[in-house]
Amino acid sequence: MRTSRHLVVLAGLVLVAAPVAAQNSQCTTYQSPPYSSSDYNICNAAIDGTQILHPVAGLLVSGGNPVLGSVSTLGGLGHFAFTARVNATELRTPDLNYDGSTTTVGQDKKIFAPAPLVEAALGLFKGFHGLFSLDALGSAQLLPTKAIDNLTVDKNARKIGSIALGLGYGARVGVFNGKAIIPSVTVSVMRRDIPRISYGNVTTGGDNYSYSLDLHATNLRAVAGYHLAIFNVGAGIGWDKYTGTADIGFKPNGGILPAQTINGIKLDNTRTMAFLTAAIDLPIIKIGAEAGYQFGKAQNLATTFAGNDPSKKRLFAGAGLRFSF
Repeated sequence: MRTSRHLVVLAGLVLVAAPVAAQNSQCTTYQSPPYSSSDYNICNAAIDGTQILHPVAGLLVSGGNPVLGSVSTLGGLGHFAFTARVNATELRTPDLNYDGSTTTVGQDKKIFAPAPLVEAALGLFKGFHGLFSLDALGSAQLLPTKAIDNLTVDKNARKIGSIALGLGYGARVGVFNGKAIIPSVTVSVMRRDIPRISYGNVTTGGDNYSYSLDLHATNLRAVAGYHLAIFNVGAGIGWDKYTGTADIGFKPNGGILPAQTINGIKLDNTRTMAFLTAAIDLPIIKIGAEAGYQFGKAQNLATTFAGNDPSKKRLFAGAGLRFSF
């Protein structure tokens, strides 16, 4: 009898310790009439969709090395670098016709999403024999407004022509100046943001749900590497914090009831990463590339998205040209 009681207590502890899918408090209104369980599921899916997209958008904006293919600072005043690059990762977009009949949202398309950027670095301080040198960093994220189906950029966003802009700024410090077997080591911090982006359109697009979000990213990076003849090779690690707010919309009861909106949902995600970086280091033009992983993190969502598991690592890559003077 005592053994049976012990088993019951143990089973209870296991159930308490087991992870339970999160329920979005903003959706509790849609658990009772005139709404249905399908409406509740769609509401959850719209909010969870923002949680899935947010760190992916952050990765595309941030990339790995803030100065592509570089493993050391520029060398003080009078030195300048300009980079045109593209970051990319695989993106699986969710089905906007999801009807809430289950808690799994199907996949719409699988694409390799590109994110073009222009970046600049300005030497500020040469340091002491290369130690503790300092560069100022800046970036502009280019967001073509029609690059991905069903993804749009806020019409009021800052733009150049039809291209919306996200901006970034930061600094890089040279910790060690590479010599012999000792690698060059730099650390950097960047602050980036992009204007609000939207996926789906409940009002005019005929979709069952939609969501929009903005992004503020803080990026910490450490890069170590070597200069080998005309090559730079290195490796880096990073930590990112992504914050922002999201708005969602969805059509309850297949559109029979008025469309619902929930605004001002807080987003806050962190991710770590590791990457390899390299460049062909010619006198003025540097041909750079990088590849790495953003490590996953369980988000305990109420919704499952086919092909999108936030706990799995995500491969990313970048390539471009850097002009140094």
